[in-house]
Amino acid sequence: MRGGQFVRVRGPVEVFVGQDGIGLASERRSRTPRGVFTLTEAFGLAKDPGAQVPYVRVGLSHWWVSDVKSRHYNSMRICSPGARCGFRQSKSEQLGDIDAYRYAVVMDYNRDPVIPGRGSAFFLHVTEGKPTQGCVSMPAREMKWLVRWLDPGATPVISVNVGDAAYDVLD
Repeated sequence: MRGGQFVRVRGPVEVFVGQDGIGLASERRSRTPRGVFTLTEAFGLAKDPGAQVPYVRVGLSHWWVSDVKSRHYNSMRICSPGARCGFRQSKSEQLGDIDAYRYAVVMDYNRDPVIPGRGSAFFLHVTEGKPTQGCVSMPAREMKWLVRWLDPGATPVISVNVGDAAYDVLD
């Protein structure tokens, strides 16, 4: 931001959103949540590209818990596949087994407070060339750039909305 005005630093970038569009998210819909969300941490299958936000290199023991009955709902946990770790692995995402997570940034949706069933595991990640289950995806080159560019001191956010309303938060 310069002189109270937002300044474009890159893009535009073509992205994909949830196959059910943008709106109220839940565990039962492939919809990208509508709103403004902070971007405070990143992870990926690839080594840290020089992130300023906390970055975790994930493997097959890294999970994002989507089990609504777990106290760990909507958080990353480390647990060996098949082990008992306080959540059902069958209801969670094995982060190290998903190619689209070469680089990913966590959207802080439903994180404080966490409401079971409201939706979990919303990320910006590498595109697979099609709509997502609710995340925002983009080309790997753009994701790598974004992970390096995010400055936690600037409190980065993503504004997810539709049409002209997508720019309301910036005015």
